[in-house]
Amino acid sequence: MRVVFLGTPDFAVPTLRALINSKHEVLAVVTQPDKERDRRVVTPSPVKEEALKHNIKVLQYNKIRLEGVEDLKALNPDIMVTCAYGQIISQEILDIAKYGVINVHGSLLPKYRGSAPIQWSVINGETKTGITIMQTALGIDCGDMILQKEVEIGKYETAGELFDRLAIIAPDVLLEAMDLIENGKAVFVKQNEEEATHCPKLEKSNGLIDWNEDANTIFHKVYGMNPWPSAYCTLNGKMFKIHKVDIVDVHNNGFKPGDVIELSSKSYGVFCKDKVIKLLEVQLEGKKRMPIEEFILGYDLKGASLN
Repeated sequence: MRVVFLGTPDFAVPTLRALINSKHEVLAVVTQPDKERDRRVVTPSPVKEEALKHNIKVLQYNKIRLEGVEDLKALNPDIMVTCAYGQIISQEILDIAKYGVINVHGSLLPKYRGSAPIQWSVINGETKTGITIMQTALGIDCGDMILQKEVEIGKYETAGELFDRLAIIAPDVLLEAMDLIENGKAVFVKQNEEEATHCPKLEKSNGLIDWNEDANTIFHKVYGMNPWPSAYCTLNGKMFKIHKVDIVDVHNNGFKPGDVIELSSKSYGVFCKDKVIKLLEVQLEGKKRMPIEEFILGYDLKGASLN
């Protein structure tokens, strides 16, 4: 099939690469405009960089629904594929290709529609997630499902690690779904609206730890916020990021949530609502991230309190 691919971040790159190496023809790639990043350097998206490696035409629009319709019609694609593109697509665009637009989504729909589904699955303590290939419709991730691939979430798996794992799985699921569509064998399954959940865009403020919460909530926040924006609190007025933790049971002898306790000569934990969060990997503002055993060589946590 003649394909137009729409995507932007690292997550979409393996899927684009698989399409390029498949029997299908990638006519063009649509991605978000280049952005000014660190030190005011204008940087193209990872998807644009991948497309240029293969001499594939790249289209970029501030608002695709206003600027891109005629360009896309001129390409005359059989199908369009979106994967973390990041813009709203109009009905006029949905109607261009013979087989419409299909989307690669990083959750088991109808759960976790919207932004950051991978991170929120970890934050909310889900034990499984996956990839869903769906027919794109007006609305947020509400179209009919074509194919799903389920995976388990590891107990200590960070959102970043899960992100990378799903990015590798996604291409095979997409190509299988495209074969079903091309051969007229695709079964389009409506989503159960009663089971639908929505997840908001992840903000830096979401990473703030409230030590009055229970241990499981804090545990999953730490892994779901890793690598960005990181779970954090303050230690003596400085930002204190917590990258990896565990949960232990310790008798509370008058400690308050946020109080640090020495568990052994090289091990520290923090009291929360019900149990103790054992610190495994941390990072003080201005310092590199490091195992707690290294951190305490240069910083005394005895008697400290986090807030």
